Formats: sequence, structure tokens, C-alpha cells
Amino acid sequence: MTDWLDYAAPSAVSLAAALGIGSVLRYRAERYRRGTIRSAGRSRHYLLHVPPGYDESRPAPLVIALHSYGQWPSTQNAISRWNELADEQGFLVAYPVGSSFPIYWRVGGPVPSRTDPAPDIAFITNLIDHLGKAYAIDPARVYANGLSNGGGLCYVLACERPELFAAVGMIAGAYLHRCTERLDRRPVPAVVFHGTDDRIVPYQGGIAGMARVRFPSIPQWVERLARRNGIRTSPRPLPAQGDVQGLHYGSGATEILFYTVKGGGHTWPGGSGPLSARAGYRTPHIDATRVMWDFFRRHTLSDGHPSALPS
Repeated sequence: MTDWLDYAAPSAVSLAAALGIGSVLRYRAERYRRGTIRSAGRSRHYLLHVPPGYDESRPAPLVIALHSYGQWPSTQNAISRWNELADEQGFLVAYPVGSSFPIYWRVGGPVPSRTDPAPDIAFITNLIDHLGKAYAIDPARVYANGLSNGGGLCYVLACERPELFAAVGMIAGAYLHRCTERLDRRPVPAVVFHGTDDRIVPYQGGIAGMARVRFPSIPQWVERLARRNGIRTSPRPLPAQGDVQGLHYGSGATEILFYTVKGGGHTWPGGSGPLSARAGYRTPHIDATRVMWDFFRRHTLSDGHPSALPS
């Protein structure tokens, strides 16, 4: 059995390299609750952030934050600052750990033996069940979000386990999965961000990366997502925010927000930490974490179906 300590040391090294010593010290001060569960015959690991105001007598929302390829769950918080917002708003944040090394999520692709998403679907499903038994979590307010490879898994989860998530958020996502055609599939409200100059997951689609993977055109993929949610009307433009333009598809239980960052790279809009030349430009004009939370809090599950809450 692999012990969690096997993950802790390289996590700190990864953070030091990506974010600097100060960020590592902040990571250590976070005091995550670390956990391990058995899923699909394997030990799987996660970090959990519980806000100081947590009250076990009052069920709280749960946000699942999925790291990108080769990153660690603590890095995802350092980029997105989900913990900071959780302390302010009173929700729990779970940071699951992918598999293999470099760690990644199975989101579909050309090598089924390494990309079949079934084990990760099972892991996230089991994790929600596990946390629901250990903490006061409102099952009607469970949300998932992720960056890049993690965004791809959010799409997989919305496709294959839509009954678990009131809404999802995806940034610079690698959308390689083909949704199972299910007659009982319900729409999952979604927020999507993508930069036009993303060199890792190209905005206009095409073949990219060392593995020479073919990615879909993001605007066309969002259109298909809208149709899958049952939206047949044209999107409405959202007010521009600096170099960020948005489209609003549908309403209520079907709605989708699609934000395009002009010149944006493979980055978390409004996020933290230094950037590499390969990652590209990160806009300061919109805070993706807060936009997603504002969107999430408008949606809940009711009797297995999403219903929109007043803003």
C-alpha cells in the first residue's frame, strides 16, 4: 500500500519549484486534513480543507477541485485560492490526487489502457460518499471544477455522473471524453473559461502536445455542450471585462457561461503564482474562482434534478 507520505515530499518540492518558498510555507500553514480511501481496488488520496466556521449541525456545500496534469492538489489551491473563499463563504473543499507519475486524471484519449476514465469516476464517486459520511455535507450542493486535465475530468463527471453534481466549472480543459448517450441524462449547469492563445489545449482545436492529441475547437465544443443541455436558443453576450468576453447560454437548470480570454494562455484567470513562458498570459480582469462560486451557489440538486436558486 502506498502511504500518503510518498505524496507529501514531492508535493512540497513541486510547490517550491512552481511557486517559490513563500508559497510552500503558506501551503504548510493550510493544515489540510489528509485522507485515504479504497476505490477500484486501490488506495486513493485526497486533501480536505474545512473552514473555521464549519458547524456539523448545518450541512455545507462541497467543492471538489481537480488539479492539472503533473500538478499536486495543494498547488491547485495555491493557484485558485479556493481555501480563502471557502473560509469566507463556509464551504468545504476537497482536493483529490490523480494516479501514476506524473499524476494525472483519466479523461479519455487514444490509449484506452491509460485513459479509460472508469477508475477516476469511481474514485470521485466514492470520495463524495466517504466525505458525506464523515462530515455534514449537503448532497444537493456538491460541485466540481478543474484546470486543464482536471477540467477534462469535470466534463467526464458531468457526462457520466450528472446526478451527483449541481454544477461544474472548467478552465483550459482537455475535453477528450465522448459522453455516453443516456436517455436519463440530465443537464448539468457549467462555467467554461479558455484563452485564445492557449498553446497546450488550443482554443481552435487541433493536434497538440507531446502525445500529439487531437483537441476539439472550444467554441464548437461549448455549442455541443449547450445542445446536450437541451439549449436551442442563441447565446446572449455578457458585459466585457477587460480582455474577457462572455456568452450566456440557456437559463436555470440548463445554463452555461462561456468566457473567452483574448490572448489568454493555459492559465487560471485571476489566479496566483508566477507563470512560465509556456503557460502564457493570465488575465487579471476576472476572478474565475469567485465567478464559479457565484455560479455554483445559484444551483442545487432537488430530487435528483438541478434547480436554479435566486441570485
